[in-house]
Amino acid sequence: MAPVIIVEGKNDKSRLRRLLNDEVLILCTFGTPSSEKLAELCKRAAGREVYIFTDNDSSGKKIRWLVNEEFPDAVQIYTRRGYAGVEGSPDEYLIQQLEKAGLEDYILYPPAEPL
Repeated sequence: MAPVIIVEGKNDKSRLRRLLNDEVLILCTFGTPSSEKLAELCKRAAGREVYIFTDNDSSGKKIRWLVNEEFPDAVQIYTRRGYAGVEGSPDEYLIQQLEKAGLEDYILYPPAEPL
């Protein structure tokens, strides 16, 4: 079964959707998740390997901590300080992080530039 990636918001989701095939389920917390939202995430992610990809700021760290409480075996993917979160990271960097996490089978690589 294909993995699930949990992100903060719809812009993060649309950014990753361009880089990943449709097998990967991308779920949003839409900010700090309530207990009901966490329960929904658990239900939708059941039976899948979970990846957490949140921004490297205080709210992203808080969300990561809360989601990680529900998914203690989740693989953590990080943005670099200085980038404006997942949605503001360059495609090349996002692809590099997805590869590091072992998701290369699901990446939609851009066509190579002609020489």
